[in-house]
Amino acid sequence: MIREGEISSVELISQHLARIEEIDRPLNAAVEVLRMSALREAVAVDWRRAHGETLRPFEGVPFSVKDSIEVEGTVCSAGTWGYRNNAPSVRDAVLVARLRAAGAIPIARTNLPDLLFAFETDNLIFGRTNNPYDLSRSCGGSSGGEAALIAACGSPFGLGSDAAGSVRLPAHYCGIASIKPTSGRLDRTGHVPPAGGWMEMIWQIGPMARRVEDLTALMPVLIGNDFPPPPPEKTASRIAFFIDNGICAADHDTCETVRTAAAALAAAGYEVEEARPAIMHQSYDLEMKILGPDGGDGLRAFLRDIGSGRTHPLLESWLGKLEAYRTGIAGFAGYWAELDRFRGEMALFMRNYDAILSPVAAFPAVVHENSVRDDVFTGYSYTMTHNMTGWPASVVRCGTSRGGLPIGVQIAAPAWREDVTLRIAHELETRLGGWKPPAE
Repeated sequence: MIREGEISSVELISQHLARIEEIDRPLNAAVEVLRMSALREAVAVDWRRAHGETLRPFEGVPFSVKDSIEVEGTVCSAGTWGYRNNAPSVRDAVLVARLRAAGAIPIARTNLPDLLFAFETDNLIFGRTNNPYDLSRSCGGSSGGEAALIAACGSPFGLGSDAAGSVRLPAHYCGIASIKPTSGRLDRTGHVPPAGGWMEMIWQIGPMARRVEDLTALMPVLIGNDFPPPPPEKTASRIAFFIDNGICAADHDTCETVRTAAAALAAAGYEVEEARPAIMHQSYDLEMKILGPDGGDGLRAFLRDIGSGRTHPLLESWLGKLEAYRTGIAGFAGYWAELDRFRGEMALFMRNYDAILSPVAAFPAVVHENSVRDDVFTGYSYTMTHNMTGWPASVVRCGTSRGGLPIGVQIAAPAWREDVTLRIAHELETRLGGWKPPAE
């Protein structure tokens, strides 16, 4: 529309700013609205178009950024007390810079849990973000502000990050689309805290949007020149699906949604079979072992070092759960051996399939403060599996609970095959509808 003159960038940015102002009081999704800089950049876009300059792929289109990804001139707090008075970032994170280079304009920074460690979004600096489909419920975490803002049309797309499901769970809870790419596929420079050491394997940045076609358009821009394009798509795919990972059984509405998605793919000509990797039941324990070999002592030391003398109860609950996985150096080496076996058996399973279809979580959005209950917390293990494998995994809305809440499904594929997960997600979106606007 901008390219063809149907709308100016200033008009588009202004409409999104107005929408954020309309929706954000009940949601509390945006921690900072970049009004002046966004309008200034939009004026420059309209000038370039008026003077006949060639417009870039996302010229003049707004986007939002999770408050753990640096945007030049803004404070990146990661939702933690010790960073509340940080100096403004001196440069953009690499992926923000790539979006800018494609013409996109940052419009807002979005809320997240304390230091990103929670499956719902609340912190001591900015408070709680609510689900746009039911304000009494969680929008997910840790990229919950992103998901809520995008679902409510305050932003067309944005960047989140994911170490245990943090772009996929919020997408599921808020009815949008997202992708956690292959480990290492997208540059993580400019993420706070940095994904160094062993966290490199499980902590990824990923895009979020209302529609799968937007994710498909964004991925080449975000990848840049770091990797060659994937091989040509196959004309047919073999898909395994399951509704119970052996850790926490999915509820009735979630099971029905996954079965409906599997049937839709079969009707589209895919070979679909109910099957589950035998080792998948180890996903939860393995993720927690990798995150907490010191019982969370390293995280506590980091928090002390940055001056986070106050921590949110959600973060404290995470740290408490990690205590059960405390071990020494020898034990940590054993965890890595377990991880190697896990990834090997998962790879063997995928010799017979091109993708795996599953729940994103065992249930739709839960009521605030319930995510830390043990019987709920293990329900997030469906996403953890693919942080352990390092495989790409996409989420798309495929159903609605009897209570009116969105239900997504997760599509995972072997490493580097983001194109496969997005192609299947787009098929499901086309057949089952995808995102639907929240009731006003």
